[in-house]
Amino acid sequence: MFGILYKKAPPSVHVIHYINGLVRHEGPGASFWYFAPVSTIVELPLSSKDVPFIFHVISSDFQELTYQGQITYRIVDPAKLAQLIDFTTSAGGAFAAARNPEELLGQRLISAALTLAREIVQGMTLKQALGAPASIGSEVLKELRSADHIAMLAVEIMSLSTLSLKPTPETARALEAEAREALQQESDQAIYARRNAAVEEERRIKESELNTEIAVEEKRRQIRETQMAADIALEEQRTALIDKRVENDRKDADSRAYALETTLRPLRDADWKTLMAVAAKGADPRFAISLAFQELAENAGKIGQLNVTPDLLKSLMVSAEK
Repeated sequence: MFGILYKKAPPSVHVIHYINGLVRHEGPGASFWYFAPVSTIVELPLSSKDVPFIFHVISSDFQELTYQGQITYRIVDPAKLAQLIDFTTSAGGAFAAARNPEELLGQRLISAALTLAREIVQGMTLKQALGAPASIGSEVLKELRSADHIAMLAVEIMSLSTLSLKPTPETARALEAEAREALQQESDQAIYARRNAAVEEERRIKESELNTEIAVEEKRRQIRETQMAADIALEEQRTALIDKRVENDRKDADSRAYALETTLRPLRDADWKTLMAVAAKGADPRFAISLAFQELAENAGKIGQLNVTPDLLKSLMVSAEK
């Protein structure tokens, strides 16, 4: 009524009441009466604000990437910021400026982030940038917090979130094809490695089997050698026994020959006829008749005529039989 109004702000809004360029009321959540025709009300939000952004950057190998993220900030010095950006509100509470001052502040922050992101990404290749979106966001946040022109805006950069970092669709398809080929090669290498492992395992098994067979054959050879050595020792014992037996037989024969020679020595020089006569004593009469005929044969030259009639032979034979 009559231009006198009442202003009551929430705690999250810092209000500055100017009259003729002088501050009459100021503070978060301030409430007061004011005369509208001579008063200027400035309202600055103290709560944190999220500013989404999306822009394009170029890598060192001239590949375009789309960088999407979000900046979270809050105003720390409302009086200073009120002098840089117009946050004046009308009687109804809307901003009196033609452009929303919060959008203007957010655009300045986005522009600063774009400049820093381009500088960072330009020092990286496409693959390096795609492999390190978090580190890019951390570096941009670090540079924003230390930038002088951001400090002049009297805001605090609370965080910077990197939502995505994407190449162009054509480049993405090429990278996907390259990645698929690399994965296929890794799969092939895994298959080859598995096959080689199976072959190597089979080789070890075969080698173990061959070593076992060699060990068995070695044991068999040792057994054969042991048996052969035993047979050789047995044959040597047999040879020694035979040699001993031959030697004993030879000694026995020599002994018998010596005994026989000693026995026959007295008869060596005797006349055979005498020996035969001695032998004929008590012998078969036919033996005596044969000796008689042998004597006649030896003295055949001295006999002029000898008649042996059948009757004489028959009588001799009869007498011999008797």
